[in-house]
Amino acid sequence: ELDAEIAVISENMHIRRFAQVEEPNGFVATYNHADGKIGVLVDVETDVVNDAIKEMAKNVAMQIAAMRPQYTSNAEVPADYIAHETEILRAAIMNDPKESQKPEKVIEGIVKGRVNKELKEIVLLDQVYVKAEDGKQSVEKYVQQVAKENNAKVTIKGFTRFETGEGLEKKNEDFAAEVAAQVAGK
Repeated sequence: ELDAEIAVISENMHIRRFAQVEEPNGFVATYNHADGKIGVLVDVETDVVNDAIKEMAKNVAMQIAAMRPQYTSNAEVPADYIAHETEILRAAIMNDPKESQKPEKVIEGIVKGRVNKELKEIVLLDQVYVKAEDGKQSVEKYVQQVAKENNAKVTIKGFTRFETGEGLEKKNEDFAAEVAAQVAGK
């Protein structure tokens, strides 16, 4: 297929990344955003596949496209990531004259609260669902609500999100330094 596309547009292309997702006990929801600039696959394990469940999966895929979570659930977050973030937040508190005077137990609570707040931004199931009517419902609660309404067991097992240009490093060009190097080289 790549060779066929190269032949059509007469430009060389390479496949840099891909994902193959199969779910024998449910389905894989797909979503393309911005004319294919963002693509999302959502692995949905379920015992009921109907229009409501499919709509819920599409909404979750839209959430992923918009909010860029890094992990599906808290269980996926590496312990070293949490330790690193805890260390950074602790150092920030200790460098703040007002905060550093507080008792150790209070500082621990502040650090834990800030880590949990950060996790709510990067963990899909903990994120606030963007279409939530109350503005507070998490993605996990939304999935559970749809599952309950359809007498189904639904688990979001994982997702893959690709964005055009993601992972490409931009070449930093300093035109003035380049000209200076050429002049010096004469």
